[in-house]
Amino acid sequence: MRFKPRPLKKDVSFECKFCLDCCKERFIYLTLYDIRRISENGHDVEEFITLTSSEGKIRFVLSYREWDLGCIFQDPETGKCKIHEYKPLICQIYPFMVSHKPLGVEGEEPLEYGGEKLWIYYDENCPGVGEGDRIMRREEIAELGLRFKRELDMTDMDRFNEMLDGDKSGTSL
Repeated sequence: MRFKPRPLKKDVSFECKFCLDCCKERFIYLTLYDIRRISENGHDVEEFITLTSSEGKIRFVLSYREWDLGCIFQDPETGKCKIHEYKPLICQIYPFMVSHKPLGVEGEEPLEYGGEKLWIYYDENCPGVGEGDRIMRREEIAELGLRFKRELDMTDMDRFNEMLDGDKSGTSL
């Protein structure tokens, strides 16, 4: 199901309901930080990365199962993430989204954070928003969004190859 953005105007509770929807039919963009953490936990880069192109840049995305287009790390029976302890930044942000410009959704308001104007949204389709005891603060979501953007901007094929070469020689970035 597609992300249906609604403005997040205040902090909100969130609890994952393992509905099996968020990890299907979506590109889960990876940063070099994500790739390193996943590979350091015993997963072969060749098995979990797919390359795509976006805005003229090569992007790294999590591979997906062909039979249901689900993330390869999502257990299709329970919906639970097999790499939850070291899941990618974009997964840490979901079901929220941080934008540097308004999307044109009714009721949206900018949040001033880190010297920037940001627009924060949640996915109206996610059944876990407004549930549970964990409170997601807008500033926490904004920080994750800014970190993801910084790291994604630094993720390219040259740095990826440097990371792989460093791993082969026993050094790291």
